[in-house]
Amino acid sequence: MSNQRTFNSFSKFYPYYLEEHSDATCRRLHFVGSLLVLLVAVWAITSGKLAWLLTLPVIGYGFAWAGHFMFEKNRPATFRYPLYSLMGDWVMFRDILIGRIRF
Repeated sequence: MSNQRTFNSFSKFYPYYLEEHSDATCRRLHFVGSLLVLLVAVWAITSGKLAWLLTLPVIGYGFAWAGHFMFEKNRPATFRYPLYSLMGDWVMFRDILIGRIRF
């Protein structure tokens, strides 16, 4: 018997996503990783060094997964809900940026 939740919309998933990111250090690492993804993407495109775009998943997921394994002590939602989790990363990034979620 599986205890995996099922979600039929992102709006139902996002509260669960936030529960999985209750540790402030984990959230901060997600934020830093997402910010670095944006910065490296802009730099790679503007400098013409497009090969750097291949590092974006490593940068983003590296910071996020470090937060989960070292601080949150849970398994990243990416493994169970890859699309909703990616969406959640960017919504949480925005929510931290505008002050809706504490950094």
